[in-house]
Amino acid sequence: MVKEYKQINTSIGQVLKDFQVTYQRSTPSFTSFLNDKLTVVNTIASGVSFEFYQEIKALAPFTEEEWAQYLGLSTKSLQRHRKEENFKFKPIHSEKLIELAEVIYRAYEVLESKEKVNAWLASKAFSLGNLTPKELLKTSYGKDLLLAELTKIDHGLFA
Repeated sequence: MVKEYKQINTSIGQVLKDFQVTYQRSTPSFTSFLNDKLTVVNTIASGVSFEFYQEIKALAPFTEEEWAQYLGLSTKSLQRHRKEENFKFKPIHSEKLIELAEVIYRAYEVLESKEKVNAWLASKAFSLGNLTPKELLKTSYGKDLLLAELTKIDHGLFA
């Protein structure tokens, strides 16, 4: 779990450095980044790097096709962007990447291992309308449901 946190924190630190955001400490945690809504808005507007996407991608068990679906892009576009130097996603895609990262980060925080996170993402839940978290990640409302579900799990409330 510590390794995954470090990956996300390092990535977000690089994203923030790209936008010359000044923080009290050298590398902000992902949680402090998410709590600073104005910084999140500015980061989305400026676009997140392909490197950030790759770091988040390494933590989640999604296929290239699923990533393309979540972002509303083709797999060919993702492959093309991989080759572009200093590529930044458009704001709409950046926002989705940050939303996905938020759920993945929170899942690691609550479930504490990659295996448990992967199992949770692929498991249907009655409390989620018998849908999998992977299915719900397609929308912002789904993301909100998942964050609420993770909070319930964290507090020992299983549906």
